[in-house]
Amino acid sequence: MVVEPENIFYARVGLDRVPEIFERSVLGDEVIEDLIYVNPENGQKIVHEREIPFFAGQERLVFHDTSVNFVTDIEDYISRGGYSALGKALTTMSPEQVIDEVKVSGLRGRGGGGFPAGVKWESCRRAKGDIKYVMCNADEGDPGAYMDRSVMEGNPHQVIEGMIIAAHAITATEGYIYCRFEYPLAVKNAGWALEQARAYGLLGENILGTGMNFDIFINRGAGAFICGESTALMASLEGKLGEPRGKHIHTVEKGLWNRPSNLNNVETYANVPMIINQGGRWYASIGTERSKGTKIFSLVGKINNCGLVEVAMGTPIRKIIYDIGGGIPGGKAFKAVQTGGPSGGCIPDYLIDQPVDFEKLKEAGSMMGSGGMIVMDEETCMVDVAKYFLNFLTEESCGKCVPCRVGVKRMHEIVEGICQGRGTMDDIAQLEELCNTIMEAALCGLGKSAPNPVLSTLQYFRHEYEAHVNDKRCPAKVCKPLIHFEIDTEKCTGCGVCRRKCPEIAIIGDKRECHCIDDELCVRCGICIESCKFGAIFYE
Repeated sequence: MVVEPENIFYARVGLDRVPEIFERSVLGDEVIEDLIYVNPENGQKIVHEREIPFFAGQERLVFHDTSVNFVTDIEDYISRGGYSALGKALTTMSPEQVIDEVKVSGLRGRGGGGFPAGVKWESCRRAKGDIKYVMCNADEGDPGAYMDRSVMEGNPHQVIEGMIIAAHAITATEGYIYCRFEYPLAVKNAGWALEQARAYGLLGENILGTGMNFDIFINRGAGAFICGESTALMASLEGKLGEPRGKHIHTVEKGLWNRPSNLNNVETYANVPMIINQGGRWYASIGTERSKGTKIFSLVGKINNCGLVEVAMGTPIRKIIYDIGGGIPGGKAFKAVQTGGPSGGCIPDYLIDQPVDFEKLKEAGSMMGSGGMIVMDEETCMVDVAKYFLNFLTEESCGKCVPCRVGVKRMHEIVEGICQGRGTMDDIAQLEELCNTIMEAALCGLGKSAPNPVLSTLQYFRHEYEAHVNDKRCPAKVCKPLIHFEIDTEKCTGCGVCRRKCPEIAIIGDKRECHCIDDELCVRCGICIESCKFGAIFYE
């Protein structure tokens, strides 16, 4: 709980403490000592939220007002400067001036492609057509990613304002928010915000008396990962099967219903009001030479402080993982971080000081993607990681093109075989050949980037593949078919507890005699290790 405006942070607050907090900290100015956050590293008590390492290391621009925003009240958003950027854009700036400001800012699409937003808007404005569309991609399907959901749930007006400014820039008359089906609260809050904006004359006909006509509607996706791809999303909006098409015709020229269409994601539009109000040069002063502004990451996995973090482009991976994320649980060693969602790559520990921006991540064999960041420790098997993401991509492929439908499935079969101890060195060579072929021949971005998890793990962790193939051993002791459970004869007392609890009756031995494990019957469930009080059972 954060008490504003003093920014007092209370941790682990139960309902029973709320009356006391209201009496002493809201009505009064007292700080309740036993609720103050304690830094686990040094035992220091920290009163203010902004001084806690997790928050102090961030640079919150998009998230600045999300935590204090009263979502159901448009007046709360307006009281903090909301829709002032829209008023400025409609009354003092021509569409060309808006586009120029966005181009100066260097804002790039936050949905994964990283294409310059201003260039895309300019192309759409120049495209021929009386009817144009502005669309917001809120179909966030990457495992472990929930950045867009948080913005849509916490501050939908900020996204809507950005969309209306974009509509002014490209002279669009209709807009759509395509939201993931699994985000009911985001849909509810966005719908409520749209109703309020219409009631205030910010959507509909003659917006703010300027003669601009524009409205936004919400469409819910059916849960297909492929519909995050631009052309598949537009096909779904049209009521068709969500399948991509070739990119030889750009969507800014012929997109939704073959009309000029501009598509950006939630985070991209949320940056626009700040750029209009504070100027493109201000925004361009944040970040790196080619990657401007901030980026929101979903920091998950083997990390002490999971959550959404917003940092300036160019922030080193080390700062995100250790200063903000609090390091690896249990003091274990950092092994790799996977960025860019299921189509991203794994960056190894020796590149931990790598700056996070579009170019540097691509050089490392990964990608920015929508902002997923999965941290892995020393107990992670990188072959198993590649198998996990290939399994996801196999299930989510739309099946329209052969390279993705067949190629990714075949890659998954090969990696599955390696994890089960059936792999050969020829399999590794075939994996590399399949990766290169799929990247060249796949129809859409999902297929072209699908090999990234395999290529990056082969590049940085080839020795793990070779251990699986040559030694029939999983170095991280994760792949069950390559694990062997054994009993230490010196520690075993023959108590029989492990034998009685084994679901497969794989443990043999009489009472008070040393037991042994039948490897053929053992399913590597680990129940025996948990039940042994003498630490006599181990696996390797």
